[in-house]
Amino acid sequence: MSKIQTRDVWLFAAQVLLLSLVLLSPGLISYITTDSAPVVWESLRISAYWLAPACTVYLLNFYLCVPLLWYRHRFWQFGLVNALLVMVCNPHLLFNNISSLPEYYRAGYSSFLIIALLINLMAIGVAMSIRFLMRQSERKQKEVEAELAWLKNQINPHFLFNTLNNISSLTQIDADEAQDAVMQLSDLLRYAMYETNKPKVALAGEVEFMRNYIQLMKLRCNEMTTVSEETDVEDGKAEIAPLLFISLIENAFKHGLNSNAPATISISLRQKDGVLVFTSDNTNNPKPTKDRSGSGIGLENTRRRLDLLYPGRYQWEQTITPENVYHVKITLQL
Repeated sequence: MSKIQTRDVWLFAAQVLLLSLVLLSPGLISYITTDSAPVVWESLRISAYWLAPACTVYLLNFYLCVPLLWYRHRFWQFGLVNALLVMVCNPHLLFNNISSLPEYYRAGYSSFLIIALLINLMAIGVAMSIRFLMRQSERKQKEVEAELAWLKNQINPHFLFNTLNNISSLTQIDADEAQDAVMQLSDLLRYAMYETNKPKVALAGEVEFMRNYIQLMKLRCNEMTTVSEETDVEDGKAEIAPLLFISLIENAFKHGLNSNAPATISISLRQKDGVLVFTSDNTNNPKPTKDRSGSGIGLENTRRRLDLLYPGRYQWEQTITPENVYHVKITLQL
């Protein structure tokens, strides 16, 4: 049995409140229109007689019959249980003596019985419809969470592989610097593994992660490459989806470096008044056709995550300037 959550309690309370208003509304209307206590009590009695059974049928279907029978494909049991439920909650539908009524009352009373039956059937239908909409929403949410987890998992192995390659090359040049890089990588992995399991993380932690990541990516650069970074964060406690811009930084280094020509890489992150602006500019040095593995995957993953996490709350710019600079800018409403 699944654990009862706070939202389940609120949902039950909201439904009970709404059904109570339905039951009390005839009495309230009578009070406003007649201001007569006997009329009000009679309205409440009639309301309870005809509507209370339908409310009971609704609640039992919503919490028991639909999830335990209908969604488990026990359709004939669902129908049988509801037939018994309607009869038990509405004994007046079966046990009545219409023949004892005056003839001019019989047609009207029969109509009331048919209406009562339809109200109960409507209660069952409403319970099924709401359950269906909730189930579809839950399925969609689970699909989104699964896709987000998959997209984030594409990031972690990617940057780990590239960073290990950089450190491997560095060990042949400067062992002490390589050891420092290993410690930096250890901090990055600790953050990626233990701090990013939540849907949102503090912006200050993400900024620190980006700085360390850029420092490690600089290991790939030679003296012909200029790397600049700028961060200006107004509220470090503001929350953001973890590792959102790492693929863009990785792409800037991957496609911006050129061992035979000058290259420039510039990363900027600014946040003010609830608006976050990330900018990445790098010299456009496209890889040869034979070396385009994974090209574009990081950008596609980032855009997909933005679509899922910030729908309608971000703007994306992606251009190659006349100066042959590859430019990406993301403006995000936090």
